[in-house]
Amino acid sequence: MEITYYGHAALGIKVGGKHIIVDPFISGNPLAAHINIEDLKADYILLTHAHGDHVLDVEAIAKRTNAVIVSNAEIAGYYAAKGFEAHPMNHGGSWNFDFGKVKYVNAIHSSSFPDGTYGGNPGGFVIEGEHKNIYIAGDTALTMDMKLIPMRTKLDLAIFPIGDNFTMDVEDAILASDFVECDKILGYHYDTFGYIKIDHKEAIQKFFDKGKDLMLLEIGDSIEL
Repeated sequence: MEITYYGHAALGIKVGGKHIIVDPFISGNPLAAHINIEDLKADYILLTHAHGDHVLDVEAIAKRTNAVIVSNAEIAGYYAAKGFEAHPMNHGGSWNFDFGKVKYVNAIHSSSFPDGTYGGNPGGFVIEGEHKNIYIAGDTALTMDMKLIPMRTKLDLAIFPIGDNFTMDVEDAILASDFVECDKILGYHYDTFGYIKIDHKEAIQKFFDKGKDLMLLEIGDSIEL
């Protein structure tokens, strides 16, 4: 499994011979100006919620690649009504895709499209594929529901928002890593806007002091699990 960071909360995942894009907000992010969405491969697009800073490039990518849009029922229905192929899910449900198993799990946030359309309840994803398991938390507060995840799935990586203001901060993300019983963390949802700028060295040190590894990738860089 290969995971690429495209800035903000946008990720690329290669697993089971398939290409997945998560929450593509790329073309509108000045920090990701060197990433050309026309070059991105996508068999699936996973969306945690409907905010513009997570769905901006969905239609452009899906139109070019015919990717299947996977999200909650409201978001899937929104794109299906526009003629895109979509797979609806809801909290606690899972589905075996051709790249692995995906479960849609709880998140505490808000969710509406830029045009005001209701985007359903926000969520995160637990993905099991190629004998590796990852948790993409989406935009969320720290929640006790995270403790449910390791009861079913042993994680190899947890991906947490750490920018504060709109989501968890670094300290809450450390607690979240305890809750999900995973000490290998990829941080995202930071630095894009003034509200969520962080001190990278301080954040990494705080995780290190708790015996944990926080990775803050450069935009466009990848890790392999």
